[in-house]
Parts: sequence; C-alpha cells; structure tokens
Amino acid sequence: MRYMDRIVAANELAFRVGFSGHSGHLRLEPLPPNERENPLKALPDFIIPPAFPPETTESVKQYLEEKYLSPELDPNEFSPEKDGRQWDIDWFDKAKVHLEPSLPRSVVVPTWELPFRRSRKGTAQEIWEPNSVQVEVSELMEGTQDSGPLPRMPGPAKDFVRGSINNRPFRPGGLQDSQYSERTLPVGACNGDWVREILDGGPPQVIPPSFKRGLDLGGLKAYSSSWKITMDQSLVKSSSNEKLMGLSVQFDDLFKKAWVGDVTEELGGDDSQSEGESVKMVAAIEEEKHLSSSIPETESSLLDEILLADPDGSASKSNEASGTSGQQHKEAWAVSGGSEEIIDHFYELVPDLALDFPFELDKFQKEAIYYLEKGDSVFVAAHTSAGKTVVAEYAFALATKHCTRAVYTAPIKTISNQKYRDFCGKFDVGLLTGDVSLRPEASCLIMTTEILRSMLYRGADIIRDIEWVIFDEVHYVNDVERGVVWEEVIIMLPRHVNIVLLSATVPNTMEFADWIGRTKQKKIRVIWTSKRPVPLEHCLFYSGELYNICENETFVPQGLKAAKDAYKKKNSSAVGGGSGTYLGSAAPHGGARVQQRENHSRGKQQKHSGAHSGGNFSGSGVNQNNWGSRRSEASLWLLLVNKLLKKSLLPVVIFCFSKNRCDKSADNMTGTDLTSSSEKSEIRVFCDKAFSRLKGSDRNLPQVVRVQNLLRRGIGVHHAGLLPIVKEVVEMLFCRGVIKVLFSTETFAMGVNAPARTVVFDTLRKFDGKEFRQLLPGEYTQMAGRAGRRGLDKIGTVVIMCRDEIPEERDLRHVTVGSATRLESQFRLTYTMILHLLRVEELKVEDMLKRSFAEFHAQKKLPEKQRLLMVKLAQPTKTIDCIKGEPAIEEYYEMLTEADKHRDRVLDTVMQSAQQFLLPGRVVVIKSEIAQDHLLGVVLKAPFAAATTKQYIVLVLRPELPSYSASDKSLEKENSNSQQGYYIAPKSKRGLDEDYFTIAGSRKGSSTTNINIKLPHHGSAAGVNYEVRGVEHREFLSICNCKIKIDQFGLLEAVSNAAYSKTVQQLLDLKSNGNKYPPALDPLKDLKLKDVDLVESYHTWNSLLQRMSESKCHGCTKLQEHIILLKEINKHREEVNALKYQMSDEALQQMPDFQGRIDVLKEIGCIDADLVVQIKGRVACEMNSGEELICTECLFENQLDDLEPEEAVALMSALVFQQKNTSEPTLTSKLAQAKKRLYNTAIRLGELQAQFKLPISPEEYAQENLKFGLVEVVYEWAKGTPFSDICELTDVPEGLIVRTIVRLDETCREFRNAAAIMGNSALYKKMETASTAIKRDIVFAASLYITGV
Repeated sequence: MRYMDRIVAANELAFRVGFSGHSGHLRLEPLPPNERENPLKALPDFIIPPAFPPETTESVKQYLEEKYLSPELDPNEFSPEKDGRQWDIDWFDKAKVHLEPSLPRSVVVPTWELPFRRSRKGTAQEIWEPNSVQVEVSELMEGTQDSGPLPRMPGPAKDFVRGSINNRPFRPGGLQDSQYSERTLPVGACNGDWVREILDGGPPQVIPPSFKRGLDLGGLKAYSSSWKITMDQSLVKSSSNEKLMGLSVQFDDLFKKAWVGDVTEELGGDDSQSEGESVKMVAAIEEEKHLSSSIPETESSLLDEILLADPDGSASKSNEASGTSGQQHKEAWAVSGGSEEIIDHFYELVPDLALDFPFELDKFQKEAIYYLEKGDSVFVAAHTSAGKTVVAEYAFALATKHCTRAVYTAPIKTISNQKYRDFCGKFDVGLLTGDVSLRPEASCLIMTTEILRSMLYRGADIIRDIEWVIFDEVHYVNDVERGVVWEEVIIMLPRHVNIVLLSATVPNTMEFADWIGRTKQKKIRVIWTSKRPVPLEHCLFYSGELYNICENETFVPQGLKAAKDAYKKKNSSAVGGGSGTYLGSAAPHGGARVQQRENHSRGKQQKHSGAHSGGNFSGSGVNQNNWGSRRSEASLWLLLVNKLLKKSLLPVVIFCFSKNRCDKSADNMTGTDLTSSSEKSEIRVFCDKAFSRLKGSDRNLPQVVRVQNLLRRGIGVHHAGLLPIVKEVVEMLFCRGVIKVLFSTETFAMGVNAPARTVVFDTLRKFDGKEFRQLLPGEYTQMAGRAGRRGLDKIGTVVIMCRDEIPEERDLRHVTVGSATRLESQFRLTYTMILHLLRVEELKVEDMLKRSFAEFHAQKKLPEKQRLLMVKLAQPTKTIDCIKGEPAIEEYYEMLTEADKHRDRVLDTVMQSAQQFLLPGRVVVIKSEIAQDHLLGVVLKAPFAAATTKQYIVLVLRPELPSYSASDKSLEKENSNSQQGYYIAPKSKRGLDEDYFTIAGSRKGSSTTNINIKLPHHGSAAGVNYEVRGVEHREFLSICNCKIKIDQFGLLEAVSNAAYSKTVQQLLDLKSNGNKYPPALDPLKDLKLKDVDLVESYHTWNSLLQRMSESKCHGCTKLQEHIILLKEINKHREEVNALKYQMSDEALQQMPDFQGRIDVLKEIGCIDADLVVQIKGRVACEMNSGEELICTECLFENQLDDLEPEEAVALMSALVFQQKNTSEPTLTSKLAQAKKRLYNTAIRLGELQAQFKLPISPEEYAQENLKFGLVEVVYEWAKGTPFSDICELTDVPEGLIVRTIVRLDETCREFRNAAAIMGNSALYKKMETASTAIKRDIVFAASLYITGV
C-alpha cells in the first residue's frame, strides 16, 4: 500500500489517501492531529448529533426477534376475502430469512498426487491420505465441466426451483466419454494457422466468433516480413546427431526412472539389488517399446481395445474375474431381476427399512426395495393396480432419510394432484404443475414431466439435491405428441440422479432398460411380473347373458361358440317372426356411428340439452326411429346394470370412446336409482361442500346441476369435457364407493387410481384423432386393469358389449391375450430443444440425437462397426505398379466410369440410326476383348441385308499384341493356300472353336467375297500389330467422319501383305495429327439428331473416348489386371468410408431435419452464422405452451402492441387451444385484423420451413398451431363476463374452456418473461394485466385434491 503526503483540513482534521490491492482501490485514513500549545484549537468546527438512540442488549434482541424469528405473510395478499384463490407465490422471496449468504473467497480442497509420489504414513492398510490446499473459488470455478452437482456456482435463490435462461444446464450423465466434452476451439487456433499468419506478416485475429467488434491490440498490425530459414551445420552431420541423442534426457525417461525407483524402494531391497532390478525393468520397458514402435501407439492401443471388445455389450467371465478397467463398457446395462435369495432373506438384507408397510410386500416389491437400498436404478413393469406405487413411496422415504430430494413425474395433471393428496400424510410433499406451485421447498416434489424438462434445460439448482426421479406410466413414451419429453428428461438427467421407472407390462422392457443404461452409463435393474393381484375374467354380453371367453390369460373358445350360437338362434327367430334387426351399434362398426352422432349433435344449442336431446344410436337418419333407438339403448344399459347388480358386480366403469357418447348414455338411464338413502345423503353433503367454493352463478351451471342429479342416483360421468372441479367430485365419490355406474373415456384408466369391481367396453373400436381403428392390446389391458379391487374382490370382471354382431375370434384374441404394444421412440427435434442445447458449448444436439431411443440400435452396433473398421484399416494396402511410370489408372478409370453413364443411351439410339454409314472403308472405334479398352479400326466387309445376324468384318490396330513368329506365318500361309475357302457363319450357329470355311471357290469382284483367313486373324504390318475379327453392331463405340480406300479382295481373299501394310499405314496416318482417333460423325448434320440431351451425351461420349485413347493406360497389356486391382482398392475404400459414415453424426436419422431447422433459425435471426443464440433465440426458449417460432415472431413483430390486454390474451388463446372443429367465433374488427396478421405470420414461417426441405405444409402448419375457436370466449371472459354466459358462445365443452384458460395463464407468464428479456416494459405490464383479468372464479378454483373438501 502506498500513501500520499499528509493533507490538512479545517482545524487540523488531517487524513491521508492510499492505494490498496491490485485493482487500485482508494483508501481514506484519518490521522491524529498534531499537538499544539492551545488544545481548544484542536477541536473540530462542528459535531454531528446522533441519528439513533444508543443500542442496548434488549433493543438488539427485540430487533432480531421481529426481523428473523417472527415471519409474517402479507395481509393484503392473504386476506380472508381472497380465500380459495391461487397465487403465484415465490416462497423464497416471501421468506424473511436471507437465503443468499456471501460466498467464501477461498476453499480447502484435496490435491491429487501421482501414485509413486503418495505417502501412506506407514498405515497398515496403506491408505493414501491426500493433502489439502487453499484454493481461490474463482480459480476453482474457471473452466470446469458441469459433470455433477458440483462445481457450478449456485444461482440466486429466486431461480432455485424453476431455474433461469441464463443458467447452464447440468452436464447429463453418460456424456463423460463424449468427444464434445472439451471446449470447441476454432480450427485456426488448433492447427497454428493464426500464429503462422502473424509470423508471415498478416493481421492478428482480434474479432471472436459472432462478435461485431474485437480487441484493439495497439501496435500489433499487419506488416510485411520475410523469413530466412537456415540449418545449423552441426545438426546436419549424423555423428553429431547421434551424440546429441545419446546425451539428451527425455522427460519420459526421468518419469520412468522415478517410477521404477519408487517401486523398488517400496519393495524394500538393498541399494545394489534395487539398482539392478530397476536397470532390468528399464531394459524390459525399452525392449517392449522397441517391439511396438512399428505401430503407432494410439492406433495400436485403439485397435487392441476394439478387437477385444464384445459387440453385444455383455461381459465375459474372464473380464469379470480380472476386473479390468474396461469392464464397465462390456457388461450388460439392463440386468433382469428375479433372485429368490433376495426374497427369502429380504429382512436380513434390509434390516432397517426406511418405510414400514402395514401389509406383506409382494416379491417384486421386495426386490425393488432391495435395489433401491443399494442405490441402483430400477425399472418395474407390472400390471395396473399391482402395487407399483410402493416402489415410489420407498424412494420418497429414502430421500427423506438421506436428507435429499425425490421427484415424482406423471404424464397427466390429474395423477399429480391425486398423488399429492395420497402422499401428503406420509412425506414432506410439494406440487409443481403449470398453474400450481405448492411448497417447492419440500423434499418430495410431484410435478409433470414438462416441468422437470424445463428445470433441466434451465439449470435449476434444486437438481443438485435430487437423488431419485420416479417416472410413472413410462409406457406413455409411445404418445406421439408428448412421448419425446420422456426421452429428453432421461437423457438430460445428471449422473448423480438415480431413476425409478414404473410401467405397465410391455414386451420390450429389457430393450428400453438397456437403452437407458447405455445412455446413463449405469445398471438398470429390471423387475418384471405378469402376476395380477386380482385375476381377470373376460366376458361377452349379448342378449342379456354373459359368456366367458377368457380366464387366467387363457382364451376360452367355448364361451365364444355359445355366444355365436345364441346370436344365430336369435337371428333365425327374428327372421321367422319378422321382428326386424336388433337396434343398437355393433361393436365392430360402432365407431362410424359414433362419429355420425357427434357430427349430428354438433351445435351451440345441443351441448347442454342433456336428457332432452335425442341421440341417433342406431346410426340411421330417419327421425321416427330416434325414440325407438333411445329406448333400445336405454333398455340395453338397464339390462346390463340389472345383470351386474344381480351378480354383485357393481361398481362398474363403462368405457365409451366419445365424450358425447358418455353423456347420452348416462342421460338415457333416467329411471335407474342405485343408491341408498344414506349414500344419497353422503353425496349431497359432499357436493355441497365441494361446490360451496363457487360463486352463485357458477353453482347453477347446467353441467354442475346435471352431474349432481346423476350422482344422487349413483351414476357418474367422467371425460375431458367436464369442469375440473366436477371431475374431481366424480373421482372422489367413485373412490368412496357411492357411484355404482360410471360412464368414462379412456383417460379415467390412465389418470385416476380408482379400481372397480367390473369394467365394461361399449365397443372395441375408437377414433384416435385420424381414423377409426380396433383397440390395441396395450390400451385394452390398461383399461381392463381397473377391474378388481385388491383386498375386496377375488376376481375382476371385464365385459365386452355386443349388439347386433359378435366380434370375430381373431379380434377378441388380439385384445385379450395379445402382446402389448412395444415401446417405440417418438423422439423428434424441436426448436426449443435445439436452442437450449446451442446455448451450451459442451452439449451438442448431435449428442441428444445419438442418445435417443430411436438411435439406440445403431449406436449399440458402433463397437462392432468400429472393430470391423480397424480390421479393414489394418489390412495391407494394395498398390498398382505401372510399367510406364507414374500410375494413371485412377484417372483412366474415372473416365471409364463417366463414359459408362452415356454408353447405353448412345449405343442404343445413335448407333442404331448410323448403320448406313458402316460401309467398307469407314474408320470406326470398337470395343476390345476387355470392356475397359477400345481400338481404332476400319470396316472391311458389311453383312448382307437379309442376314439374320449382322456381323461386320473389321481390321483393328492392336499395338499391345506380341509380334508373330515365323511358324505362325507359315501356318497362316498354309491355311491360305489350302483348297478349302473359309467364310464367316452366323455367330448364333457356330461353336466357340469352330473354323470358318466354305467349299465355294473365290472369285474377284463377285457379289460375295470369300474369306480365306481364319478369324480372328492376327498379323503385323508397318511395325504395328493388327487383328481382323467379326464385330456386331453393339461393339461399335464411335463412327468416324472419314473413310479410307481398302483392297477388300487383297485383305480377305488373297491375304496380301501389301494390302494389309497399306491399310495399316492409312490408319496410322490418321493418328499423326495429334489425336488418337479422327473426329466422330456430326450429330446434327450427319446423324440428324434432334434431342438436345442426346446430342450432349453424344459429344460427351466421344470426348471421353478421345481422352481415354490419349492416356498411357490405353492399349496397355496390364490394363485389365490393373482395373481389377483398382476395383478391389476402391471397394475397400468405399467399405471403409461407409463404416466411417455409419459411425459419424451425418448417419443419424434426424440429421437432415436438424440441418433444415438450423437453417430456419439462422434465417429468422434466432442464431447467427456461428450458431450463437441471439436475443430472439433466448425469447424462443421461454415459449413452451405454444409453437415457439410463431410466438417469437408475434412478439418481435409487435403484433400485441396495438391490442388491449383483453384482446391480446384472446388472440393468444389460438396458441394453446387444441380442438379442431368448433363453431366460428364472432370477432371485433380489431381482433379479426390481428387474427389475419397472426395467421399470415404462421403461413410465412411454414413456407420458410418448406423452403429448407422440412416436411411441412404451410397451410397444415398454420392450422395445426393456430386454432381461433375460443378467441371470442376468452375475450368475453377477460372482460368479466360470467362463465355461464360465455359457455353459450361456443359448442366447446366447459372442461376444454377451463383447460385452455388455465394454460393461457402460463402463456401469459412466458410472454411476460420474454418481454423482460426484450426490454419491452409496456408488454410486460400488459401481460400482467391480462393474467389478472382471466384468473378468477370457477376457472381457477382450487383443486379438491390440494385443498381438501
């Protein structure tokens, strides 16, 4: 610290100023005054009076108690008038205790030492005790990887649960060996190009990627320079090199000697012995190094590792015994359970249970608890109502015992609310959904899977504390829309989090568990049981009787036969009596009628008609039959209920696959009363308490009144169209057992844990949003599993309704005893996923794609492919030795391959039309015996016009043929002087070795020239070898535009050497002008071709022939051999490249989709050219409830600025509303204009995505993501219109209206956060106002599961 000189103020108030620290902070230090003779002058000019009274012990204690020990809630927010309303409460901001203590500047951490440097302090077990050092926190946090709960710095307390867009996600487990674990550096920084540019006088790199401006390096500018490279003469001599190498000491040698010395020192020998052993060890290491020097170190080690790897991932016995370091990569990740020793000795293995159960645990429950105690991840697959929740409860208990956290995720909000109620009395539970946040500081959290995904992407610090994540209803991964969320969460979970998966029985449980294990690099214990706690029997209900068709998972064909016999008997009697057909919808054909009924009943005035509206149950459009159809349907349900009542099979859940069907079926049972007086009283009291939280007008809603009337008679309705509070009332009363008959859609089987005595299927067909189809076995099993109450029923009954047909045996077998639906990946890329992953350098989108369930099998085969690749790379490389110098065979082969593309078209079309030019004397280019070569020749004789096989006699130059000996010439002369003349027979009529001959004499100038040579005829003239042979028209490759004079008689009949010499010389003269071949016939003038593409192919073909003839490979004797060898080399190279491609990221199935989406994000400005996320991309990351691109463009185009809060929230409803077909809303002119503007934005985005090759139709994209059916309803609701009035504005059910408005509140929060990122304060306030306007009354009534009744 440096101080300045003394500074004197008034009356000697002296002080001095100093600089402290590296940053140069100013420090003011008062100094004592100098003593003087007069002490009065030393007093200051004035004295400030005290601002506060002096503190005492009592006052300090009172302040601390009031400030920190007496937390109070805001009386304005928590007033009695606001009872029953839900708030967004930040519990950490409301807490009076400061939760953000200042972080320490330094911490004490252990230091890692090399093994031979460690001191064990003479302990018996030789346990190494590391030393500790003090390290600055800033140094500890710099450059670290987020591989677990540490070492990332904690964020602010307000983002502890939900996280922040500014946080880095925790590093997912299983990515430790990823090639992207290191920070990605530019290529120029890695290979030294940037440094080389500076040394060569170029400019330095001052602008980082995606930055607009860079550093100012002052005088470091570009300058011209030249470097002279010289070599030290002393280093050139080999002798001096050897001396230097002998005297040099390498670091590896020092390390090796130190390690050897340390080992010998531990062995405890004397100095001479240690020295001798160390010398031997060093010599052995040197010898091993010398032997392995022929193979590169990294390549050989990689080759050994891959060759020893087991492709199927299972560990061998030898590896298990040896305990090698690579064992974890070779063992199976999914381990099947079923050990009887665990069951028999369970209480010995787990003596101190974290949670006691009042009943005896099943085998699979004991096994799962044992593995949970060991800290393993488990996958439990069991039937519905088998007791899988016990495993989840024990994971909660372990988290409570270990002072950690556990997260329970469910696909449906109803399950989350119900589990919150079930677990509240046992554990410290909190609830996090889209609209509710209760006790987020609890140790056991229940949330939807989307909330957990958001926490993982936003790097919430609460993830540090999570020990268990429980996934319930894992088979929901097959859902097309939301199944991808499960895969994302499983991939993104950090490695310190253990996983508990609960699923219904699926056939590929081991496969799915193996994928999770390989993805997370941890074992998954698979516990599977097919045992049902309550066995099921399946029956057909036809004509008032039950026919048993399946018992104990075994199909009973006798029951089906009896039902068919009854059907035939009834039909025969009906035909004889003329009573007509039995009314009602048949099971196999009921779906179409359901759709027709829904279309028929669609309208604003029919939604609340209840029992006063007739249903067309028979499917006919005749009005006079409606009453009879309703009577028939009512009598059918009454017949079924009476049958079940007599057999004591109530309560019953009747699954109808239509909301309208459920309502009509319940309303038809007008005269049925199934409750006693005490049950009626219980229902009335319960309903009064539940609906008392609603205001007066909401209590008299048509749906509330109608459902209460049904409930008092023991009949209930449950589907998505009901109000949330009405659905909860029905669920709770059914669980109490007072509802005897419940008409429900299939969501009741998924979302509510409420078993019944009997389950009835109205039909075996359903509409899945696209088409009518048969029920899948998994869907049937899920719903049928609700039959049978554990502890109450010995057997559960499943009934299939039959009306005017009996289902086929094949269909019944398929749903009752068929295999369940396999777990299939529904993984797809979303823009939000891409943007979240692009925010972090260490995480790549390619990593997410490779670890998806869709790529599991391809990634599982990578070790085998890598081993095959290394084997192929280790094969000796074949080389081509050219006898003419540098090999040119590759260039020749490329030209040959290119020529093959045009050959067929040219030969088939052009050569057919050019046969009139093939006359004697025409110069041509023909094929050689090997297809890869071609020769120059001349036509000697054309075939007869009437000949069946047209064959030309052609003389070709063969420079590669060997010269003929004298014996060959004498043999040829003998043949020519023989009495028998030779002629060419048709190719189809001669054998392979047959001689050409004729007994006819030869006459010069006759119409038929005799051929007195044996074909093929070889010879030599003018120093060049030639050959005369027969050629078919397809062997001509090109017809030249020139002719030469030939002596046909001398060549073919007289066999004159002079004639051959003259002909060969003329062909050689054609080559003297520099071209190997003369020009070909002109395609336009000569051949009269009119097709432009054909003319272009013709020119290309002849150009390639000319270039090939100029190559030194043309005419080479080893051309065929080299081409075969080159094909083998190319085949080997292609196989290697194919394996490398299959192992690369480009081979991923969704890589083209990823590239297209990246281009779209670049085009709209969410990311820049360097894939850095811009502010627009950060806004898109906030959008989860609506389509992210449409929401982002809407905000950045300021489409909400000119709208009022009520109009803005009404327009935003189009982003979250899901029903397709609704009545057309009546909009104001301002809203209509805003609707058109938003729709045009969606069309533009759809066209942009289609432009970048994404499989998207702009119109379908806009219609799927924007549904304006509730714009008018939301607008009126935000203006304060009562709920009963807005229901009359549309035909959308009340439940969907409430669901849309609740989701709309979440969208308002997302838009508000986006406005904060954009800096748009006006939009921020507008979204707050809109959220307040819609949060009222029945829409945001508190859940009965949360608040109780």
